[in-house]
Amino acid sequence: MILALLVCGIAVVVLAVLGLFVLGLRRRLIQRSGGTFDCSLRWDTVPTGAGAPPDTSGKGWGYGVARYNGDRVEWFRVFSYAPRPRRVLERGAIEVAGRRRPAGEEELALLSDAMVLSCLHRGTPLELAMSEDALTGFLAWLEAAPPGQRVNVA
Repeated sequence: MILALLVCGIAVVVLAVLGLFVLGLRRRLIQRSGGTFDCSLRWDTVPTGAGAPPDTSGKGWGYGVARYNGDRVEWFRVFSYAPRPRRVLERGAIEVAGRRRPAGEEELALLSDAMVLSCLHRGTPLELAMSEDALTGFLAWLEAAPPGQRVNVA
């Protein structure tokens, strides 16, 4: 009986360590091609520019890693084993509505130096939270669209 419990305990520890290793390996593979930044995402929110106050409850944020890939930004959840991005944002479909500092419970849900960027993607409101350096790079990437492509950066 004790031997069975010991074997089960060792198996659980090995599986936990293996799971953490796979999460780390996945993140390394995502970052391999470069152009990645830490980015929290909240999908289908009330846009700041719609006259409603921003939702500062801190609910609905997903912590992730975003990666530039041509004219797209691919967003991956950090705590997921999925090899594909959870969301894909096309440069031509993103409209920036505004930016703000996290407030209320958002300060606990997001990274300490995060800025919240309110956007529309194909008419769906979303919010991205990233560091100021990543925000500068993201806005520069949006503005660097090829000639003739409509870009709206507030």
